Amino acid sequence: MTTPLPFPLAPEPDAAAREAGRLLFAQGAEFLKGVVAMDGLPPDDRPEVCFAGRSNVGKSTLINALTGRKALARASNTPGRTQEINYFTLTDSHYLVDLPGYGYAEAPITVVKQWQALLRAYLAGRATLRRAFVLIDARHGAKAVDEDIMGLLDKAAVPFQVVLTKADKVKPKDRDAALARTRAALAKHPAAYPELILTSSEDGLGIETLRAAIAAIA
Repeated sequence: MTTPLPFPLAPEPDAAAREAGRLLFAQGAEFLKGVVAMDGLPPDDRPEVCFAGRSNVGKSTLINALTGRKALARASNTPGRTQEINYFTLTDSHYLVDLPGYGYAEAPITVVKQWQALLRAYLAGRATLRRAFVLIDARHGAKAVDEDIMGLLDKAAVPFQVVLTKADKVKPKDRDAALARTRAALAKHPAAYPELILTSSEDGLGIETLRAAIAAIA
């Protein structure tokens, strides 16, 4: 008998879940505001999900793929371009939140420290945050800086789910090695959701699965 892998890849959503995800995102998403301090956060009047990840892991590109809007979230090849907490409304039912990239960034050290502090304060203190999606490059797997954020989410009791990005850019052998590293890292984190989502913003892999997961979060 085969022993199931820890943290398996999430299965394809069933027809009902897929349709719920499609309908949620088909109603439209809009940029609301960029936040540079905790007192600038919008009212906590609806559930929200956030996207966290190392600089240039593809957070903005993934949000664009989810919403079907090529330029909704500003994507850049320059690490550290997102220096605010960017809020998007998903109809009147959810907030989508694009967080500043953590780790390496092409910016002055004082600026980096400022927005990293904001990111940490947000993760630890937002009552309506229902799930954090921690984005990890499928070519590399989890790194020490990713585990730092996972540890913060553990302490804040914020459930998080790993989303592997750029799956189209990795060979199966290398992808399996990255998955193994990620699973080993997740085993140490009690707030980790038990399934991984493998995505590609280029070819649409995993987009329906992620939409369905967000639609199921009340």
